[in-house]
Order: sequence, then structure tokens, then C-alpha cells
Amino acid sequence: MDVVDWLLDSDPAIRWQVMRDVLDAPPAEVAAERARVAREGWGARLLAEQDPDGRWDGGTYRPGWADEERPFFDAWTATHFSLQQLADLGADPRDPAVAAAIDRVRANVRWEHAGEPFFDGEVEPCVNGIALGVAAYFGQDGGRIAATLADGRLADGAWNCWAEFGATVSSFHSTICAVEGLAAWQATGRADAAVADALGSGEEYLLERGLYRRRSTGAVPDPRITMLSYPVRWYHDVLRGLEHFRRVDRRDPRLADAIGLVRGAAGADGRWRLENVHEGPTLFGFGEGEGMPSRWVTLRAMRVLRWWDAA
Repeated sequence: MDVVDWLLDSDPAIRWQVMRDVLDAPPAEVAAERARVAREGWGARLLAEQDPDGRWDGGTYRPGWADEERPFFDAWTATHFSLQQLADLGADPRDPAVAAAIDRVRANVRWEHAGEPFFDGEVEPCVNGIALGVAAYFGQDGGRIAATLADGRLADGAWNCWAEFGATVSSFHSTICAVEGLAAWQATGRADAAVADALGSGEEYLLERGLYRRRSTGAVPDPRITMLSYPVRWYHDVLRGLEHFRRVDRRDPRLADAIGLVRGAAGADGRWRLENVHEGPTLFGFGEGEGMPSRWVTLRAMRVLRWWDAA
């Protein structure tokens, strides 16, 4: 099987990233393919799901129909995760339909926490990290979110969404969300020294643990961290961690074990399987089932290994 041909036989959201990250296609060709994301396929469908008030599915973090008596119920259909997905698809922020969607968010969407404007963030670092990445990607002012994250580290240098309820040690899940957002904000050129310091300490937290082990014992705290997933939502796994370090181009020998896990997960035909699905209602799927070959996981694994092996 020609894995690249299989990847290209897909939605524009995957094709343009394959062209950029695997084929090194000319920038003009990549841009032309990327421009299709907002106009057809998954990107156009996701944009069409936005409500006139700027929200998706009637809510900001959770959809309007969610039962608040079930606080641990995950649903992926509201504004927060829809914007995370729109950025992941690579919708061009300059596209008129995308720009209009973001204008509606900025003007109208408020967090359920205390009515904060969306691009001001709220209090949980896993939420704020994703929101900051969204702000950076779509050219919005995420300065308040960045400051909240920089000020909200625990003593070990990273983050835990349960800190407000007494947690004193950080978590992989909260920390990967935070460092992704901080790195995206730093890449805009608008970050200050506090953001750089927070990003550095958060990355060190992940590196000290090899992306998936306890620092104290070397044990794996949750086997799902070693399983490859997409969409990642607020969850950490080794491939998501490696994608972060690829984006910031930081090769560190402490990543070698995680690289080995991803390399070893490839099938005999050169494709990677979707090993873990984060359950919850979605607006639509990508046609990939748990345990089956995944274009999203394969693309992400291939570009991580290509980056690592180029050193």
C-alpha cells in the first residue's frame, strides 16, 4: 500500500497537511489546498454548525442540552471543542467565512464559569490552554488567558485543573493543554517573559517524565497515555506530546522512549491505528473507528518521526 496516496484520498484538512508536512509541496500548492478547508468537507460542515449567536450547540464549554447534574459528562459539540477542531483542521483565519465565525465568537460568546468573554478565558488551565491556542491561531487577543496560565502554576512548575479543589501536583492532561496554548501564544510574538518561563517549566515537567511516566517510580499512571488518539480534546497521550515538541522544534533525548512507542505502533502496512477514542457526543465523525487504521493518527505519527529522524 502507498500510505501517502491513502492519506491524500481524503478531506482537504488532511490533504493540505500531508502536502506541507510529508511531501514538502510548494507553498502555493499547499495554500490552495488549505483554502478548500473552509469551503468543503469537514471544515465547511463545522462552520455551518455555528449558531447565529456565535456558539456551537447552544453552549461554550458544554452544549446547552447537557445535564448539569452530571458534571463529569464529556460532550464535544459546544463552542470550545468546535474551535479547537476548526484550528486543527487548518481553516485559514483569513477566509471570510472563518473570520465571520470568529467575529461572532468574540462579540457574543461567554464562559459558563462567570460570564467571561471567550477570549479572556476562565479559570481551569486545561480549558484556558486550549482557548489560548484558539486565540493565537485565529489572531485574537489572548493576553489575559496567557497571564492566567503563567500565574497558575503549581510548585512542580506545571498545572492541574483540580488545583482549585486542592490538588497540589500537576497532571499530564492539564499540562499539555497549557504548554500547547503558551507555545502558540509565544509564536505570535506577543508573549512576555512570564509566558516564556511558564512554557519552559511546563515542558520540563513533561520531559522529566518522558511524556508518560511518573517521575517518582517510572510507572505509567494510565495506560491510555500510551495509546494514540484523535481528536485529542483535553487528553494527553505520547503522540500529542511529541506533536508539541515537533511544533516548537525542541529535540530532547528524553523524548526517545516516546518516539519508540510511536514507531513501534505502526502496522505492517505502514499505517497507524486509532487506539483510543475519547467518548462523548460529537457533531460528526471522521469515519474512523477505534482499532482501525486512522488517517489522522498516521499523518501525525509520520510527521513526528520525519522530524525526529531529520536530526
